[in-house]
Amino acid sequence: MLKQLDKEDRLRLMKFVCSFAWADLQIAESEVKMVQKLVRKLKLDDDEKKQVEQWLELPPTAEELDPTQIPQEHRALFLTTVREMIEVDGDIAEEEVENFELLEQLLT
Repeated sequence: MLKQLDKEDRLRLMKFVCSFAWADLQIAESEVKMVQKLVRKLKLDDDEKKQVEQWLELPPTAEELDPTQIPQEHRALFLTTVREMIEVDGDIAEEEVENFELLEQLLT
């Protein structure tokens, strides 16, 4: 499914993933590793990688995260990937759950 994403959707996915990594206000090593793994799987170019690194340093703003821009055909993939990010550190914060539930409501 990841291969079906165009450049804009690849970056959009990474933006959401990074924002959920920041949901509990700290980024665990396991979250960084997951982001790095996704970067490789998505075959991001150097500029895209730099953008993702910036999102790991400073999360995207709420204004940058518009779930309505996620194409219908990719919404399940986005939700699955974001859920993996929430679970990867083994510590699911209340904020992460609330944010995910909101995203899920907006996408379904």
